[in-house]
Amino acid sequence: MFHSYVAIGDSFTEGVGDELPDGRVRGWADFVALGLALAAREPIGYANLAIRGRKLGPIVDEQLEAAIALRPEVISFNGGGNDMLRPRMPEDLVAARFRHAVHRIRDEGIHVLMLSGANPTDHLPLGRVFDARGVRLTAALRDLAELDGVTFVDNFNDRGLRDIRYWSPDKLHLNSLGHARVASNVLTAIGVPVPEDWGVAEVAAAPPGVRSRNTAAYYREFVLPWIGRRLTGRSSGDGRVAKRATLEPLAPDAAR
Repeated sequence: MFHSYVAIGDSFTEGVGDELPDGRVRGWADFVALGLALAAREPIGYANLAIRGRKLGPIVDEQLEAAIALRPEVISFNGGGNDMLRPRMPEDLVAARFRHAVHRIRDEGIHVLMLSGANPTDHLPLGRVFDARGVRLTAALRDLAELDGVTFVDNFNDRGLRDIRYWSPDKLHLNSLGHARVASNVLTAIGVPVPEDWGVAEVAAAPPGVRSRNTAAYYREFVLPWIGRRLTGRSSGDGRVAKRATLEPLAPDAAR
C-alpha cells in the first residue's frame, strides 16, 4: 500500500479527454490516487507533473528528477506516445530513454508503476503504422517488468480498451470511461480494490461500440490542426505547467 504517489508523462497521464465542468482535466492518475486514499482510509500525498504534448525526451529531462526529489513511495511513468506519432521514430533511442528512467527511479528505492499507453490505432489515420511501432516498443521493454520494484500495466494490449466507447471525439485521447478503465488496470495490478461506483465492470460487460468512420469534419476539427502544429513546431503543451506540482494531500472523499 502506497501513501505517496507522483505521476509523470504526457497527455495520457495529465488526463486529457477527461475534462471536468470547470475546464480542469482529471484522468486515470487522479483516479489511482483516489483509489489509494480510499484503500488507506486517510489522505495520501499526490502530485502529477505530466504535461500534454511532451515527447519522451522532455518527460525524462524535465519531470523525472523533479518527481524523484519529492521522495514519493511510488512513481508512475509513461511516455513515447507522441514520439510514435511523428513521421520518424528513433525506436532504439526511445527505448533507451524509457529504460534509463525506470532504472533511475528504482535506484532511488522508489517503486515504479510502468505503464504502456492505451492503443488508439483502430480509429486513427495511418493506424497500422503507429500500431506496429507500439507493438515493437512494448515488446522491447517488457523485460523491465521482471525487475524487483517494478509493476508493469500493459494498457496497449488491453483489447477491450480499443473500443470506441472509451475514446474522446479526437480518437487520440481516452474519455472519462477510458481513464477509469486504465485506473482499474493499475489498481488491480497493485492489489488495491477498484471502487464499484466507477462502473468499470458494467461498461466492460456491455456490447462493444460501433466502429466509427473518420469523416471530413473529423479531419477539419482534429487532424488538420494537429498537422499544423507539427509543421510550425508548436505543441499543445506549450506554455503549460504541471497541474499538481507538489505532493498535496488527497482525501478519500475528494471525488464528492
